[in-house]
Amino acid sequence: MATYEYSCNRCGSFDVKLPIGTAPIAHACPQCSNTARRVYSSPATAFTSPAVAGLRKQEEKSWENPTVVTRVPPEQAAPRPAHPALARLPRP
Repeated sequence: MATYEYSCNRCGSFDVKLPIGTAPIAHACPQCSNTARRVYSSPATAFTSPAVAGLRKQEEKSWENPTVVTRVPPEQAAPRPAHPALARLPRP
């Protein structure tokens, strides 16, 4: 059995367990019996770590509302060597 997600315009999203490959495009909402459309989403995203889930959410947000750069970021100074003897070594 696979879990399929559907979205109702009135009640929101809900899950239905059906045999693999038998999910229809539309399904009746269990609360209001309205026709709900199938939603295609990533499998097993509920079992990801909070860090990965946050990154996915940030990525999805950038699809709709990307961050626009208005100026070139300032150059950062090269990191200084931890030991003074290392400063004399040739740099690539």
